[in-house]
Amino acid sequence: MALTGIEIFKKLPKTNCGECGVPTCLAFAMNLAAGKAELAACPHVSEQVRGELSEASAPPIRTVQVGVDKLRCQLGGETVLFRHEKTFVSPPPFAALLPDTLSADEIDKRLERWATYNYERVGLCLRPEMVAVSAESNSAEQFAAAVARVVARDCFALMLMAEDAGVAEAGLKAAAGKRPLLYAATPESAEAFARLAKDYGAPLAVRAGSLDELAALTEKLSGLGVKDLVIDPGSDTVAAALRDQVYMRRSALKKVRALGYPTLVNAAKLADTGGDPLKEALAAAIFVAKYGGLIVLSDFQGETIFPLLLARLNIFSDPQRPMTVAQGIYEISGPGPDSPVMVTTNFSLTYFILSSEIESSRVPSWLLIMDADGLSVLTAWAAGKFVGDLVGAFVKKSGIEEKVSHKTVIVPGYAASIVGDVEDALPGWKVEVGPREASHVPAFLRQWKPGRP
Repeated sequence: MALTGIEIFKKLPKTNCGECGVPTCLAFAMNLAAGKAELAACPHVSEQVRGELSEASAPPIRTVQVGVDKLRCQLGGETVLFRHEKTFVSPPPFAALLPDTLSADEIDKRLERWATYNYERVGLCLRPEMVAVSAESNSAEQFAAAVARVVARDCFALMLMAEDAGVAEAGLKAAAGKRPLLYAATPESAEAFARLAKDYGAPLAVRAGSLDELAALTEKLSGLGVKDLVIDPGSDTVAAALRDQVYMRRSALKKVRALGYPTLVNAAKLADTGGDPLKEALAAAIFVAKYGGLIVLSDFQGETIFPLLLARLNIFSDPQRPMTVAQGIYEISGPGPDSPVMVTTNFSLTYFILSSEIESSRVPSWLLIMDADGLSVLTAWAAGKFVGDLVGAFVKKSGIEEKVSHKTVIVPGYAASIVGDVEDALPGWKVEVGPREASHVPAFLRQWKPGRP
């Protein structure tokens, strides 16, 4: 049973050192009990106490790893109901169904096509992560052959979907060392699938007809020594699935350990979608937000998987911490002493859009990125973080003067009002106002010359 904040406080060293990020041990204990802090943040806890507090410090939803090395996916580990409370931590992997009844050529074609869905966004790589091989043939040999083809491709983590334990074991043997997710243990097959999960070191998905059956099944499997579980309530409509997902998340946060596991949503099987890929994508988007730990689709298509990946990125970005790039001088297209110098904030979207437009202009340029707490230009200016004296001081300290033969810096068009203050802070420099819109930057740079009037 989870410990209360006072019970945890009694076991802490009571140094009130503040190294954990809060001023007192009591505040840290309360955060620990609420799942808003990790025990590792306290450097003074003894190993004995660390072991005693492991239950209290564990996230209410267990963290489960699927796949290995570069293909590893993390499920669970969530601590809040709403992302603005803290943040969501484990973006749900997307898995595409791959029936083992397909021909070898068709399997290879699908895997090749799916591997092309790889997008760069604000410096991050967005891609679907998993393939769910389904034993529709109910043949151990055919299932193992399909799994082997996915393993040989080495582009996706694996989910093995089989009702028969013998067929499932053939798939596990073909995926040896890849830590696939085994789907699914039911009340009737719990013992057989628990044995497979333990023998092959695989996480196990659990499916039942109701949440009560699901809770009883997870308790049974936990008693059999299987701890890495993923739960599927078997919801048959989008509405029922949403209801179940919310109930399971609320229960887990209230320390109902039997439901404290990452969840699985089979969007491909929800009756409300009717096989329509757009409806399926819409359903999947719902469960990106609330509260799928793993989302299964019937297929990956560019027109649906990209918006889903983008929605996932937005939902699982920390709302309390803007996405930023490091402050400094960025060289674009090999600039030289006569190349233009532009300055902007360290908001990552600003940087990637602007740098992309500079590259498209084919004008070698210097881009100065100033730390403005991750705010966009206009917001940073309004907050007093991208104002003339600060921008001038940054340019002076950046070292750009040693790299160029001119003394001209270009500020964003939305920050035109800071020109006078920048010039006051940079004696001898000329300050130009650049375009307001990034799309106008290429034309501006092509006409730019050092010291132009």
